[in-house]
Amino acid sequence: MSVKQISVFIENKKGALAEVTKFMAEHDINLKALSIADTQDFGILRVITDKPERARDVLRDAGYTAVATSVLAVAIEDKPGSMAAVLSVLNNADVMVEYTYAFMSSAPGKAYMIFRVDNNDKATKALLENDIKITVLE
Repeated sequence: MSVKQISVFIENKKGALAEVTKFMAEHDINLKALSIADTQDFGILRVITDKPERARDVLRDAGYTAVATSVLAVAIEDKPGSMAAVLSVLNNADVMVEYTYAFMSSAPGKAYMIFRVDNNDKATKALLENDIKITVLE
């Protein structure tokens, strides 16, 4: 039950983020979640979109380096300790979290966490066994 995340390498310069997000909008690609990590020279923009394959393809066609990665989207309660509970389940299942980021849900009291882990199947099994909902972000 993973979702596709698109990672896009962009230059770390003024206007680069605006340019790539405008480009996706012009191709009718809706951003559902995003995270950006940067170094002095470049950034990695990670996005969850409504059309991941299309996003990857149009970005590549435009000269961007873009790759698709399977990640888990986990629905959590928007309250203290929710993330810690999920991380505890993953740790107890011997699943390594490579990175994570969060975004709010339109549903009151809910938030979503995106997790890139070393084993999606193992993580999915452990989360479901602990009544933690994994979503497809429709």
